[in-house]
Amino acid sequence: MFELKYELNGIDAKNFYGVNNQFFNLVKSTFPTLKITGRDQCVFANGNQETLDLLKSKLNDIVDFISKNNSINIKDVESILNIKDESEKQLVFDQDIIVKGVNGKIIKAKTTNLKKLVKTTDSKDMIFAIGPAGTGKTYTSVALAVRALRDKEVKRIILTRPAVEAGESLGFLPGDLKEKLDPYLQPLYDALRDMIPHEKLEGFMEKNVIEVAPLAFMRGRTLDEAFVILDEAQNTTYAQMKMFLTRMGMNAKFIITGDPSQIDLPMRQKSGLTEAMRILNDVNEIGFVYLTEEDVVRHPIVRKIINAYGNEEKRQREE
Repeated sequence: MFELKYELNGIDAKNFYGVNNQFFNLVKSTFPTLKITGRDQCVFANGNQETLDLLKSKLNDIVDFISKNNSINIKDVESILNIKDESEKQLVFDQDIIVKGVNGKIIKAKTTNLKKLVKTTDSKDMIFAIGPAGTGKTYTSVALAVRALRDKEVKRIILTRPAVEAGESLGFLPGDLKEKLDPYLQPLYDALRDMIPHEKLEGFMEKNVIEVAPLAFMRGRTLDEAFVILDEAQNTTYAQMKMFLTRMGMNAKFIITGDPSQIDLPMRQKSGLTEAMRILNDVNEIGFVYLTEEDVVRHPIVRKIINAYGNEEKRQREE
């Protein structure tokens, strides 16, 4: 049995332990074979030497992070504890702001995989961001689009999603076309409102600098000098996905987001997203970023709900 005494030098211990010791408890649960205690500026641990060395390395990373940023949150602690190599560590410690939103709101990638999405977008023109609901893939993609427009890398933003719940025809809904479509496009509007002041956003939309439209509206167009996001792509058909991907014009950036476990298409109809993932997997110019329940940035209970449903669906498939 070996012992480690670790001193929290140069930081406020309250930042390290977290409210009600939530950060410290996360550290302890990550090392169940060690007996870990903390008092003021000191952390004590007993156990296997190899595991103690790993704990010391993680404590160094947490303290370095707090020293650099003057704060830390639960997602940062989780990401540090899950670091597997130096490249992942670089992503966790890279706190670059994507964009500053309304009322000074700072918008940045909150998890390692979302940071991979940002990095991949810098190097590829077409990116698939695949993962469950609540991982921030759409929100982060919209932030990247707003940044590109701000930096004059593109001349317009186009946000689209299939209105599958309304059968794309939308014929049975009352009201004019905008009224019919808005409920299906609301999550995209919500993200934009966080990032662009109201009057400026209205102006952009009037001038079609920012366009929010259903996927059917993309047919026959060539999308040049645009940052285009296809959201909820799991609900595209094979033909719709092919149509969309071939709209890409010069100096364009495409992000396709979706969750293959949430397909709302009629039975026996293949998802355009899952087919595209299979068909385009070997195209080097296309980036694929996979997010998991570890990246969920909503209420902590959401991750547990996703896990529980995932286990139930796996059980049903095996029956």
